[in-house]
Amino acid sequence: QLDHDETHKAIEEADLHHDRVGPDAHSDLPQNSGRTREQVLFERRHKNITNQGPKPFGYFDSHELDGGMIPPRVVRVEPFFLDDHLVTNQEFGKFIRSTYYETEAEKYGWSFVLSSFLTSSDQLETAETDPEAEHWVAVEGAYWRRPEGPASSYKYRENHPVVHVSHRDAAEYCLWIGKRLPGEREWEAAARAGHWGPSNRTMYSWGEDPTIAKDYANLWGNGTFPYVNHAEDGWRGTSPVKTYPPNAMGFYDMIGNVWEWQRGGKHKERIVRGSSYVDSVDGSFNHAATLGARATLHGTTTTGNVGFRCAKAPKRRTEHHYVHHDEEVHGELAIEDQFGKRDAIPQRGWEDRFGLDFDEDDRPRRKVVKPRTTISTEL
Repeated sequence: QLDHDETHKAIEEADLHHDRVGPDAHSDLPQNSGRTREQVLFERRHKNITNQGPKPFGYFDSHELDGGMIPPRVVRVEPFFLDDHLVTNQEFGKFIRSTYYETEAEKYGWSFVLSSFLTSSDQLETAETDPEAEHWVAVEGAYWRRPEGPASSYKYRENHPVVHVSHRDAAEYCLWIGKRLPGEREWEAAARAGHWGPSNRTMYSWGEDPTIAKDYANLWGNGTFPYVNHAEDGWRGTSPVKTYPPNAMGFYDMIGNVWEWQRGGKHKERIVRGSSYVDSVDGSFNHAATLGARATLHGTTTTGNVGFRCAKAPKRRTEHHYVHHDEEVHGELAIEDQFGKRDAIPQRGWEDRFGLDFDEDDRPRRKVVKPRTTISTEL
């Protein structure tokens, strides 16, 4: 018995002086590898996982080109209407002629134009450039009618998406037509077109293959940006709306062509989604043109690659029914005016608003909203 105790003690003593490097991070932290406990646990939980094998709790598929939220969140979007195409020059021109609206690019007197689209190379020597994007040049006199400056015109491009519009310009047009800008969640729900789950989430609106992008989106072709563009998709700049096939829900240009202003955000950080014709499918320059592509711009920014489309919430009505009102329990029925004040003086139309009535046993009834009965005739 004594020999066994001494042997066991010796084993414990040697165990205390042993620098463990095993995989058990809970009681066997590696001392010689230079890794922390968090690093060991991360490697254990994010080891190579096959599609057929089991996945640990909290695991999610991710891709370096996907600009969406990490980890992805599941959100609910209320029913809404969304234009199937971007607002065109022709449609925006009707708004201008009807309201005499002056865009912010016209007020400021200039807008950003891609350097390779300048009508004169002399402008590169005198004009100012965007400090964060040196290929975008501030051109005097550029606005939606003159996309590249005074020597250009939007004629023969009336079916192209309108550009050189600020966030306010886009919101004013949507208000005039009885709509609004789409929310970011609404836009992404329409862009992904049902492919938003963990099992069928895709990088692009057409699937996962980047080699066929020229058949589905207007992006920068082969060549050195910003001066060489072989235009395999047929266009060096903006393309007419509905040129490329729509996604599964029938929406056009959800990737490429022009960025799209979104509702919300701060004035200095307005949200744009969708990528544009200056972006690449693999992210080798500018943004990667994926469904998760996202950027923020100042609300007054106007460039040649930012447009918008409009959305609308369906009209809704609420159904009511009548319940008996016990005045001893709920208090005496009173009239509530438009300011929320309650008094006993009858006002015009109060009978229709409250539906006060008496049945056979002389008990009063009041009008209440039916639960979960907010319905719409437009859906």
